[in-house]
Amino acid sequence: MSETAGVSKRSAGILLYRPEGPEVLVVHPGGPFFKNKDDGAWSLPKGEHEPDEDPRLAALREFAEETGMSLPDRELLPLGEVKMRSGKTITAWAAEGDFDVTSLRSNTFDLEWPPRSGRTRSFPEVDRALWCDLGTARTKLNPAQTPFLDRLLNHLTP
Repeated sequence: MSETAGVSKRSAGILLYRPEGPEVLVVHPGGPFFKNKDDGAWSLPKGEHEPDEDPRLAALREFAEETGMSLPDRELLPLGEVKMRSGKTITAWAAEGDFDVTSLRSNTFDLEWPPRSGRTRSFPEVDRALWCDLGTARTKLNPAQTPFLDRLLNHLTP
């Protein structure tokens, strides 16, 4: 169902973290629209899911699709939801873990590029991954996703 039918899109994702610092893993969207964008353009690994799909399972799937790393199906810390300016709702979980950013292997998507050229090109969903402290993550992340950082910090602070 599309947004025009009155159902807003939903995404689910995983905020991977290392407790030292703490540090979080953020990813940069691939493709030509984000090529020259940096601060405010990054995201946690996430993706859309159907309204009747389990968001937790979708988050695990999308993490694997965007990073190339499968997380074991384990306890995940719920971080709740945020609403993007677009109206999309993102549900997120946190997971402690490590990821070698040089091993990033993202799914691809096809797009007519350049526009109206009749040529289709493939682009990675995610073209970069970065471990960063929470201050840097606040700068890099889409501003609507920064509440996830506060929720993670609240959980980690005794």
